[in-house]
Amino acid sequence: MNLTKALGSVGGLTLASRVLGLVRDSLFARFVGAGFASDAFLIAFRLPNMFRALFAEGAFSAAFIPMFNRKVGDKDGRGLPDGIAFAEDALSVLLPTLILMTAIFELAAWPMTWLLTFGFNGASAERFDYVVHLSRITLPYLLLISLVSLLGGILNSLHKFWINAAAPILLNATLIAALLLFHEHQPLLTARNQAIAVTVSGALQLLWLIWACRASGVKLRLKRPQLNPDVKKLMSLIWPAAAGAGAVQINLVVSTALAAALLPAGSVSYIYFADRLNQLPLGLIGIGLGTVLLPTISRQLGRGEDAEAMATQNRGMELALFLTLPATVALIVCGVPIVGALFQHGKFALEDSVLTAQALAAFSIGLPSYILVKVLTPGYYARSDTRTPVRYATMSMVVNLVLNLAFIKPLGHMGPPLATAIASTVNVAMLYRTLVRRGHFTPDARLRRRTWRLLVAALIMGVVMYFLNSLFQPFVTGTSVERWGAMLVLVATGGVVYAIATLLTGAFRLGDISTLLRRSK
Repeated sequence: MNLTKALGSVGGLTLASRVLGLVRDSLFARFVGAGFASDAFLIAFRLPNMFRALFAEGAFSAAFIPMFNRKVGDKDGRGLPDGIAFAEDALSVLLPTLILMTAIFELAAWPMTWLLTFGFNGASAERFDYVVHLSRITLPYLLLISLVSLLGGILNSLHKFWINAAAPILLNATLIAALLLFHEHQPLLTARNQAIAVTVSGALQLLWLIWACRASGVKLRLKRPQLNPDVKKLMSLIWPAAAGAGAVQINLVVSTALAAALLPAGSVSYIYFADRLNQLPLGLIGIGLGTVLLPTISRQLGRGEDAEAMATQNRGMELALFLTLPATVALIVCGVPIVGALFQHGKFALEDSVLTAQALAAFSIGLPSYILVKVLTPGYYARSDTRTPVRYATMSMVVNLVLNLAFIKPLGHMGPPLATAIASTVNVAMLYRTLVRRGHFTPDARLRRRTWRLLVAALIMGVVMYFLNSLFQPFVTGTSVERWGAMLVLVATGGVVYAIATLLTGAFRLGDISTLLRRSK
């Protein structure tokens, strides 16, 4: 399969989802602002979102997809029916586990919320109870989105990437509808309605995946739980993969907790809005590449095509750097106009934009690392090694905690994002070194030749955009048409400058364009 074409399919739908996400955040900033109400909702949503990343999309996919692919690719003539039987066995254990886990979390919402916020910086009992109330509303999302992950893993293994990639669109569309139709004068009531919309969106995503699976000939039956050898192996792979896949999420939770406990009101929101912008390239590039690389590499290794798997990972890293380096520089250099255009209106003031842009710059330093984790970990998961990434993830979490404590007082709301960025870079360095040492990854001549050229091209773009910032600033706080127009022109200008710079440095050649077009047909 063509890596660029597959990434384009996933990335296009992810782009639609992320654009809707920016619209959602822009409306959220307008109707709720950056204060206690927004902090409360973001903390309530953080808990199910964290476990979604840890167990559902991250760990479960990392363990399930390679095993499902081996079942489908077995040479005993059964193929897909064997894979479906394995998925039914997994569902028989996953569903009751999720129901029990959700019930426990609902009962333990108060102490878990306290651990996530360390008491929310001395909030009154009434305010803290409000945060707990929102947490209880959003927790069922964990159960629903975990089932979505199982069905999405099946479809990804069948190379129907777009169906699963389209599911998050329903989340953003539901939250946008709730903001437009059910916003209240009191931000606390609007935040509560957003919490309800989160769980509703989980149900809609599950219905979408059930329909898509049935349309693809995949119908899973509910069975009595059976801990057969395949399920036991799946469970043994999930738990270490949880920490490995969720290192960034755990680091964000630590950052959120410390910000809620030690920094002024609004700090959690600044970090959240900055992370949302940082997540845009991560979603388009990192998640898209990870979605495509894991089933592709596992299938190549299953067929004994080690050289092809190595080439796939080289091209994945090259594509990641080509797309990530300019995004990193742009978010650092153009943070203030970008944040202003998207969020600075209604209850979100100029000061909020400046503080959010500062957090964004700190986050963006680690953007290449966040994405390279998605490129490197399939090299482990495709070989059923989920333990090595968890060791390195644990080390990076320790680094993150130490740096958070060191940075949060002198740097304020910039401290946690910077700590997260550095910790992620440490994680990537260890993952890369081990893959190279084992002989599972060797940078080829093309990757080595292009990496430094791509970096120089991104820096050239950054210098040009730095001097052009003042031209865009007057328009980013105007009418909606002016704001979005300024954003589009800003992004387009950066893209043109980067494209010219890649040609000047030799990082990308005109002949490469025709090659990509031929392969994508």
